[in-house]
Amino acid sequence: MQYRRLGRSGLKVSALSFGSWVTFSNQVNRKHAETMLAHAYEAGINFFDNAEAYAHGKSEETMGDALKRLGLERDTWCVSSKVFFGRVTDPSPTQKGLARKHIVEACHAALRRLQVEYLDLYFCHRPDPDTPIEEVVRTMNTLIQQGKILYWGTSEWSAAEIVTACAYAESLGLEAPTMEQPQYNLFHRRRMEVEYAPVFREYGIGTTVWSPLASGILSGKYSEGIPGDSRFNLKGYEWLRDTIDSERGRARIQAASEIATIARQFDATPAQLALAWCLYKPNVSTVILGASRVEQLKENLGAMDVYERLDDAMVARLEELTESVSD
Repeated sequence: MQYRRLGRSGLKVSALSFGSWVTFSNQVNRKHAETMLAHAYEAGINFFDNAEAYAHGKSEETMGDALKRLGLERDTWCVSSKVFFGRVTDPSPTQKGLARKHIVEACHAALRRLQVEYLDLYFCHRPDPDTPIEEVVRTMNTLIQQGKILYWGTSEWSAAEIVTACAYAESLGLEAPTMEQPQYNLFHRRRMEVEYAPVFREYGIGTTVWSPLASGILSGKYSEGIPGDSRFNLKGYEWLRDTIDSERGRARIQAASEIATIARQFDATPAQLALAWCLYKPNVSTVILGASRVEQLKENLGAMDVYERLDDAMVARLEELTESVSD
């Protein structure tokens, strides 16, 4: 496993990390979660990603129970939570967003569910137009001073919003955001490569990349239809299915099929090649893996070996192939 600094911070996270979105509680029970977390840890993964909204908090409970049973030394791994959407299906005004009240209470709740004394990383899951960014910065700084979180960051914020947060932190002498968690894959590139470019240069923000396989499309498994156990068939995730039930979605599935052909020639699986592409790109601190089976996790971990063999020519070939269907 390779370890990379999280932006300009001194924290080193594994190049591949493991997240629980969709899978934990929905597709993976506590026993299987423990097995996968153990395998990920043994492979060198030291960062596990979660959020208050995942399975309405049950994802964090599942991960917390599994980590406790494994008995891993706390100073050898990092865990995150994210705040914004709330935990319940129909949250009240004080159960969502980034107001000080919800940020603090969501942090306390995540600590209980994950059964830890502090969060290594705490993300603002989305920007909140109803809360001043200064209030967010001040609240996160307070949580850091209290020892409840070590680093705070953003997820899917605009570059302008991140810059505003950094500017407030600098002017007030407070802790600035350390990392952003953006979607990044061969089909979704513009925000990371264009919009965030000045932010990376000026502030050295780290990234914890999500959806590196474009919800599984880049794995090639949807070339012949949607498997019965796919996340696309889960209740509440109909919006995911809509991403492929469209002309653009079908074009992406076709592109994924062509990537699968290239992957075979490169002695890799499509998923490994797509993950290796993410690992190869600048400003990527860690790529979050998702899996519902140990076999999937093992395959994805093989991306590290593929990454070592990747070169500029292959990267350019993949980007040219997906350019017309990339955002």
